[in-house]
Amino acid sequence: MAGNEQLAALFREEASEHLAELETTLLELEQRPRDPDLISQAFRSLHTIKGSGSMAGYDDIAHVAHEVESVFAQIRQGKRDVTSSIVALTLEVKDLIRTMLDPAASDWQPLRDKLIAAFHAISDGNEHAEPTPSEAAVANAECEKAKRTVRIDWSLHPDFLQNGSNALGILSELRAMGSCEIRMNLSALPHLTDLDPEICYLSFEIVLETVKTDNDIRDAFIFVEDRSDVRIGEIGRASVAAPNRPAATSVSSASTGLSEAPATPEGAGKARAKTKATEGESSIRVSASKLDSLVDLVGELVIAQARLAELASNRADEQLLSIAEDIGRLSAELRDNTLDIRMVPIGTTFVRFRRLVHDLSGELGKDIQLQTDGAETELDKTVIERLFDPLVHLIRNSCDHGIESPEARRSRGKSPGGTVRLSAYHSGQNVYVEIRDDGAGLDPAAIRKKAIASGLLEENAQVSEQDLFKLIFLPGFSTAKTVSNVSGRGVGMDVVKRSVEALRGQISLTSELGKGTTIRLQLPLTLAIIDGLLVAVNDARFVLPMSLVEECVELTELDIERSHNNRLANVRGELVPYIRLRDLFGGEGKRPPIEQIAITTVEGKRYGFVVDGVVGQHQTVIKSLGRMYQGTRGLSGATILGDGTLALIVDVPALLGSVHEAA
Repeated sequence: MAGNEQLAALFREEASEHLAELETTLLELEQRPRDPDLISQAFRSLHTIKGSGSMAGYDDIAHVAHEVESVFAQIRQGKRDVTSSIVALTLEVKDLIRTMLDPAASDWQPLRDKLIAAFHAISDGNEHAEPTPSEAAVANAECEKAKRTVRIDWSLHPDFLQNGSNALGILSELRAMGSCEIRMNLSALPHLTDLDPEICYLSFEIVLETVKTDNDIRDAFIFVEDRSDVRIGEIGRASVAAPNRPAATSVSSASTGLSEAPATPEGAGKARAKTKATEGESSIRVSASKLDSLVDLVGELVIAQARLAELASNRADEQLLSIAEDIGRLSAELRDNTLDIRMVPIGTTFVRFRRLVHDLSGELGKDIQLQTDGAETELDKTVIERLFDPLVHLIRNSCDHGIESPEARRSRGKSPGGTVRLSAYHSGQNVYVEIRDDGAGLDPAAIRKKAIASGLLEENAQVSEQDLFKLIFLPGFSTAKTVSNVSGRGVGMDVVKRSVEALRGQISLTSELGKGTTIRLQLPLTLAIIDGLLVAVNDARFVLPMSLVEECVELTELDIERSHNNRLANVRGELVPYIRLRDLFGGEGKRPPIEQIAITTVEGKRYGFVVDGVVGQHQTVIKSLGRMYQGTRGLSGATILGDGTLALIVDVPALLGSVHEAA
């Protein structure tokens, strides 16, 4: 499809971003159809996809985008209004283009022809017609328009290059519109001694023979209209030139297709006199694999630095100790900066759910609005990627079986439209993501009845409402009365729970009958390096995530006797159950007279992990376990300590779950 695969790959990546932006804009446009900023934003996304697709060799995509762009051009000009059908068709085009970006995709031609025909009919003012693909093909062959010759005077502002603008791309787009002669005016270029490399001194005079309208031509300059001046006029009419513009003397250049004017110092003072634009932050595109490789290397550096620090502390060498401290400081800064690069706003995921809720509203016949908070909250890109599927399931459940029908909501005194609120916020070393709906809520009585019928609960068992809600995370548990393409709240929730726990996170749920349900996900900021509490059991070392550890207390033989060996610790009047890591991981040898209990909180309850001793806080670089140990419940990985030995990282929620199941 594209001769240059590197250019094609770059286009596919950029087009995906523009498509995501287009979808967000369209969904907002449906709510505010007269918003000129949204209309212009949709037009710019389509225009960029068209232009970039044509340059990268994706002519089919450029063709589709052009037809949609033409309709949005009419909307910008006030010739037609945004309608729900136009938004729906454009969303279909967005999905089609995403399919066309996949080199392995096929059989998209019929849908492409159908959508092109639909937009061509809208452009012709026959929005409700059902044009056939053959009609679209005939329409696309319209070359009977009379060509005309226009002159374009294009003057670049002095700060044009400082914003990353590229004149060659715009000139290439003009050349694609027809026969084009370009002359470059260098009359404002100063002497070499006065040249400022950050200032642009160029202007262009372009003669273009084309069938395009002035608006089509002006659209080529849409992204630089605030950094340049453009004047368009037909040859034979008075072409309005830029003020004080000296005439260009052309020198033909066959290799570039440009013509140059001799440089003179005249006019350079005016260019210099303009205030330079504030230099904005620049950015570059880096592949995810390169970023992952960088994080791995930084992790190895942190391990090597820990070994160096261990070596320096055991030698009476002040110079070596000083170097080790400097390396430690630099590696810590490098680690923090590298991990910060991996952090991306969770809003990049949030915007994808607006389309999901939009489509579900139509499919279910409900009026559901998605509200988002905390889109700027940053989270490791790997966590965000793996969080997408669980969030899809939770939001679909909220829409399908959480939000009631408009009639049911009215009968309960609610507004007919329901709301699903998706929010995120930081707290300590964790990020919390909440999905809250104002729907029917969970019925504790129905859950209890289902649990008894399934043999999960005794008839006379006294169970708190919160413990009843936890039952929906069991495999296959559901109270749904009907089966739809999205099953009842609870079906598949065990998969969601496992997915969240695989991210070293936790999931909890609260609900009030008739008012709604809130599901909260607690997630670590990153999966690469964590702050851990290093503990000892005999000669073995273990790491507990610091984000889960609240405090450490002593456990003496007297404490054990007072609890009658019930494995309960009295922590300031509260009885906290505890587990010995020695028992779980086969530790041998005699227990020390005074042990340590690391107190953790999981799903709102406190548990203790008894160890021989606490070594201290440790920056833990997470390494995956070998194939033989992958899937071992209760362990999430390993790390290498400063002395070269291995420490296992404890997966606290999973370990507690396995203990409860074995009890």
